[in-house]
Amino acid sequence: MERKEFLSTLGISLAAVCMGCSLASCGSSPAEEATPDPDGGDGPDGLLTVNLDAEMKNTGEFKTGNGIILVRIAQNNVPASFAALQIACTHQGTPVTYSNAQGKFICPNHGSEFSTTGAVLQGPATTPLKTYTVQITGSTLTVSS
Repeated sequence: MERKEFLSTLGISLAAVCMGCSLASCGSSPAEEATPDPDGGDGPDGLLTVNLDAEMKNTGEFKTGNGIILVRIAQNNVPASFAALQIACTHQGTPVTYSNAQGKFICPNHGSEFSTTGAVLQGPATTPLKTYTVQITGSTLTVSS
């Protein structure tokens, strides 16, 4: 196989793979969002539960499940030290990530940015992320709608 033919074949293959990845990341399935967390993150009392004695001890740590991203944004074990938001970007449904250094949620697909209250800081998203209620009883944190 000649170098030119190899590079052409490689380029076409990479383009096909990238196209498939981009199509898969641009949408979300309602069935995926309704599926319970297989790791047991959901509980009978809420959409997501956390044992604060064992998990999420440091600022910036997060847990996901049931279409929610829960992030510790401060050290104290009080509800205000956590942000619980929908994980799907309101632009095209790509899961957002949390940047502890910047203190905001960022969509890796098109760059939308959201505050810890879900407000849009930068588009292309125009709708805020849904927020969830955080309650703490003893060492158990529960996220509910």
